Amino acid sequence: MKIVTVVGARPQFVKAAPLSQELRRRHHEVLVHTGQHYDDELSGIFFRELGVPRPDYSLGIGSGSHGCQTAAMLVAVEKVLEKEKPDWVLVYGDTNSTLAAALAASKLRLPLAHVEAGVRSYNRSMPEEINRVLTDHVASLLFCPTFTAVENLEREGVKEGVLHVGDVMRDALLTFLPVAHVYSSILQSLKLEPKSYGLLTLHRAENVDSAERLRSLIWAVGRIDFPLIFLVHPRTRQCIEALRLANLAPNLKLIPPVGYLDMLVLQSNARIILTDSGGVQREAHFLSVPSIILRKETEWPELIKPGFSRLAESDLDIVTHHLLQAPQPTIPCSVFGNGDASQKIVQQFDSLERSDYASSQRQLAWN
Repeated sequence: MKIVTVVGARPQFVKAAPLSQELRRRHHEVLVHTGQHYDDELSGIFFRELGVPRPDYSLGIGSGSHGCQTAAMLVAVEKVLEKEKPDWVLVYGDTNSTLAAALAASKLRLPLAHVEAGVRSYNRSMPEEINRVLTDHVASLLFCPTFTAVENLEREGVKEGVLHVGDVMRDALLTFLPVAHVYSSILQSLKLEPKSYGLLTLHRAENVDSAERLRSLIWAVGRIDFPLIFLVHPRTRQCIEALRLANLAPNLKLIPPVGYLDMLVLQSNARIILTDSGGVQREAHFLSVPSIILRKETEWPELIKPGFSRLAESDLDIVTHHLLQAPQPTIPCSVFGNGDASQKIVQQFDSLERSDYASSQRQLAWN
């Protein structure tokens, strides 16, 4: 079976690492990199470290407004699909790359598989929420990371092709954490002792594009009485420099984004993690590191309800209160699966191939 996989952003490279390995044992995967993330620290290093195969197509779309970027990706991905004529198109998560590939597959009547389906923040002001909802509603196979995701889809009337498989990010972490501890020297490079520092990431528009919100967050984290390693996304750095916030919190050490292996070591040895990233908050939980989610809501309520993580809302007093009263480390729960999501996904493709479903769909699309 030929499967075209479309990726474009850092979290998708991590998710693709274990699944591509499983897929290629029994199927023909064609990997398409849209170029949504193109800096080496956000793209190239992940392919090298994780053993993700070199993309068969590198579209080089780059940055731009949501509309321009998505449109350019849609045109480019459609050309790839017309040339490759795959049995399935596979996408991950909630990026513009995901939506563009989903629309291209839908227009060409190609069956679409969505990994990390059913995830919802219920905040329609987030571009990611629009991307994931639209993708789910044109997908034929919806691979859900949690039972909450399955329930979300059911409430929206999506019941066919929905499968609970677990979280492929957990697969990746369990695979690469031992490797990271052997090969990463990030703690030595930064002269850090385990549990002596916190880790901070910020990249979402609601935190970075608002000068008031960003200034409040930097001021609030500056009240923590131990060092914070701030992994600064290029877009976030531009905002910080424009607002001259770098000196507002003397405990912050700003460094560029790091590769996945270094990131795992920094996370696993952190005293606390503060983030607005959906992936980082889950990884913190998998590593039993307490986390503060710097948002009003999260797509992962499984972390909030038992107290594994806490939300920090926009009110500065609430932000500060949560930062100074961190949740306690906990043993990872099983709602995200046991690290075998990739195997379950490939088993589903295996069964479809045996049933000749994919062949009939391909004939429908190209006749």
